[in-house]
Amino acid sequence: MDLGGAPPVFSACAELAGDHARVTVTGEVDMATADTMIQTALREPARQLTLDLRAVTFFDSAAIHAVVQLARRFPPGALTVLPSRQVRRVLEISGLGEQDWLNPT
Repeated sequence: MDLGGAPPVFSACAELAGDHARVTVTGEVDMATADTMIQTALREPARQLTLDLRAVTFFDSAAIHAVVQLARRFPPGALTVLPSRQVRRVLEISGLGEQDWLNPT
């Protein structure tokens, strides 16, 4: 009997308010979904991006690479990443825990 249930379904949706985009991501971000996260984030012509990863349950090296790509696309101070506990842990382990785009809370 499997009590674990199905894994969380990945989704990435963008909202644009002026020149600020907010991309909310849920579920697992891995090599199968990381590109979709990037494409969703870049779909709208925004000068500032908030990447809300608070509902992300799995975050692998492809996801790390995707966030680094986004950080390179935006000028300093224009990207804010809101991590889940799991995302923060992975970013800290990978040496990215002190990046200015990573929200400290």
